Amino acid sequence: MDKWNQTSHDFILLGLFPPNQTGLLLLLLVIFIFCLASVGNLTMIHLIRVDVRLHTPMYLLLSQLSLMDLMYISSTVPNMVVNFLSGRKSISLLGCGVQSFFFLTMACSEGLLLASMAYDRFVAICHPLHYPIRMSKRMCAKMVAGSWILGSINSLAHTAYPLHLPYCRSRAINHFFCDVPAMLPLACVDTWVYEYMVFVSTSMFLLLPFLCITASYARVLFAILHMHSKEGRKKAFTTCCTHLTVVTFYYAPFVYTYLRPRSLRSPAEDKILAVFYTILTPMLNPIIYSLRNKEVLRAMERVFGMFFSKKK
Repeated sequence: MDKWNQTSHDFILLGLFPPNQTGLLLLLLVIFIFCLASVGNLTMIHLIRVDVRLHTPMYLLLSQLSLMDLMYISSTVPNMVVNFLSGRKSISLLGCGVQSFFFLTMACSEGLLLASMAYDRFVAICHPLHYPIRMSKRMCAKMVAGSWILGSINSLAHTAYPLHLPYCRSRAINHFFCDVPAMLPLACVDTWVYEYMVFVSTSMFLLLPFLCITASYARVLFAILHMHSKEGRKKAFTTCCTHLTVVTFYYAPFVYTYLRPRSLRSPAEDKILAVFYTILTPMLNPIIYSLRNKEVLRAMERVFGMFFSKKK
């Protein structure tokens, strides 16, 4: 191992599953989830693109969420599958940097986008008369662009620094992708200043948006309870519950992982939590939004019903 450390600049990803029959079965389950997530998110993007009735700020933001989820799961799962099946666990310094950049970009951008979606519901329910002005197409485009740009800038900073650290210990990363907190213990310099910056960054891109989302939905739920229309109350409540489910699945494990000090973390627990926000959430989002949303279900009937009628 020492000889390998001195002659190679590659990292080794220890992976998520043990190299045995149980690990293979679990990997097949992950492949199935990946296929389900890919089909689900591509379907949502296609529906929102072709159905004119879904060309509203809420669904335009949802299409961006599906795109982010698709890129999110694609940044980790394919490489993990190839490593397991080939038995070759090494990843180059450049490959690790690219994977880390895309993963962090999607993580930060999605956190900001979910906050934008919460704001959209807040304005629609609490200030319906101001909705066309506050959530115009231009404002929606600014929210989407801001999420991508800020996420990319933050990701670039957190990708470049760890890759320039001297790694004089083992280069074996106890994870299934190049996660920055899993790389820091391998560095042979004190990284407490950078770990503090990770804490600040996580607070800005995850914790702060999460608190804003919580406050927005608290106000929204209060407004729903005072609605006179029973049908409107039911529709608004269903939409908010859908958003809150997605937000909880995404933020809870992420914040718990990245805001804990290193002394309280364990690699096994970090990997299990990472499964939630890198694999399960991208698969669950399109299912939650389609099954609990009548407008999406009607769009599926219009688009795919038209497709099958043409085939006949």
